[in-house]
Amino acid sequence: MDIHTISMHLIDEDTDQPRYQFDEEALQELMKSIGEIGLLSPIKVRTTANNRYKIIYGNRRYKASKMLGLPTISCIVSTVTDEMEIYLEQIAENLTREGFSPIEEAEAFHKLMHDAKFSSSIKYLSGKLGKPESYIKNKCELLKFGNSVKKLIVGGTEIRKDKLTEDQLLPLKDLPMEHRDPLALIMARDEMPVSDVKKIAKMFKDKDISDRIKGQLLYKSGPELIETWSTFQNNRAERAKPIAAKAPAKAEKTKVEVQEVEVPAQVKEVTNVGIPAEAQLAVPQVDVTVTAGSLLQARLHQLLQTIPAPPTSSELKLEQDGMNEQQREQFSQDVSTLVEQLEKQLEAWRTVQSLAVSR
Repeated sequence: MDIHTISMHLIDEDTDQPRYQFDEEALQELMKSIGEIGLLSPIKVRTTANNRYKIIYGNRRYKASKMLGLPTISCIVSTVTDEMEIYLEQIAENLTREGFSPIEEAEAFHKLMHDAKFSSSIKYLSGKLGKPESYIKNKCELLKFGNSVKKLIVGGTEIRKDKLTEDQLLPLKDLPMEHRDPLALIMARDEMPVSDVKKIAKMFKDKDISDRIKGQLLYKSGPELIETWSTFQNNRAERAKPIAAKAPAKAEKTKVEVQEVEVPAQVKEVTNVGIPAEAQLAVPQVDVTVTAGSLLQARLHQLLQTIPAPPTSSELKLEQDGMNEQQREQFSQDVSTLVEQLEKQLEAWRTVQSLAVSR
């Protein structure tokens, strides 16, 4: 491998190379190092028209040497002309260097797979660069985010204010665009750990929470979102308890023996009030003599199994926070209608209770 000393004015930078972000502070440090101990590694160039050279890799060293005002620089002159091989070599070299950002990697991989002059497969890149396919795929997922988020992405795993690591971003990648970027910016501002980002992402993927409520949640801070997630999980667990308790009973086929009783007319009229049509069809299979009492017994079992857990105050607050005045008024009217129907149900079943006790 021959090393040549080439005049700086004959060398051009490659504007299409994968790396284009250069930290000014790091460049200053490199310039001081070259000034004190010289250039430790030559840059690599290729020949172009008019007896000029274009950099393959070593842009930072070239920039730092130019800042020092050096007239020449040590170079390895490559004879490779294949654009694909040159670009792959540039990526491979930059992967070994500090400061090659995740977004620069992602854009380079995307270019190799989608630019017409390359059209590589992820499997081919994995073999040529020695990186797992999952590594390349995850890097490309970062391109789903907008420019305001991309500017904050840094390498490594350290959580820093107003910066984002890949691990922080990847849990958010499959969210809708209207949630993805705003949440990413919240995560950066509030320095949210990856474990919390995963919880928040899971909450925003939950279909039980409406898009309107999710939109309201975007105005919360990171810690407030975690508090909301905790409340949501606790409420879901509480609602699941009655269902879990009744599950074994539903699995058993029960034989019920009852006496015939006279069913009051008011009970017949309101027994199904407030029960959804689909719930009315889900009558448990009960082995009984078909009497007025057995029908009432079946309805009783049906009602017990379809009564949901009552709403909690935190759920009510979360719901009303996202309502305007008109929606609140409609909500209040709907609740009044429900209460009226439930009171009719209660009156009818109290009559049944008094008859059962008197017998």
